Amino acid sequence: MLAEKKERVILGIDPGTAIMGYGVILEKGNKMELVTMGIVRMDHLDDHFLKLQRIFEKTINLLETYQPDALAIEAPFYGKNIQVMLKLGRAQGICMAAALSKNIPVSEYAPRKIKQSITGKGTASKEQVAAMLQRLLNFKETPEFLDATDGLAVAVCHSFQKISTTGKGKTYTGWEAFVSDNKKRVK
Repeated sequence: MLAEKKERVILGIDPGTAIMGYGVILEKGNKMELVTMGIVRMDHLDDHFLKLQRIFEKTINLLETYQPDALAIEAPFYGKNIQVMLKLGRAQGICMAAALSKNIPVSEYAPRKIKQSITGKGTASKEQVAAMLQRLLNFKETPEFLDATDGLAVAVCHSFQKISTTGKGKTYTGWEAFVSDNKKRVK
């Protein structure tokens, strides 16, 4: 039996085509430490493909620098402007592709799920999320942009989703494995 890894590094990303927020945490057992957080500004770039290139390059750089065990990313929320949704989806896809190219597992979370896991309230403001993260991870500095704490919130949300190691939770390698273990639940 393999020894369970005691530490895990999680990179969280809040994708955006103007500003991308990111946060990295180190999980030690059931404790978390802030490693870093920040933003990537692209609001000065006019070319959408140049923005995507910058997102890809920065994501690869973060992956190589911090060697995360997992990438957690915020899923695009449903909006009225289809062009904005398309651009956000591309930004998210670029981040996912970067992680997958390095064989790093990817998980995505809805904005409401992230806010709820951090504050207990799915409708919490960005400021409330940032304040709770400051208390949770014991940091004082207020980032210039809330996009940085949004990226950090995704990483913390992923940490909170850990499946119990007491044998109550189980992971599956695919749909077929789930079905074969749950024949009575699937028709």
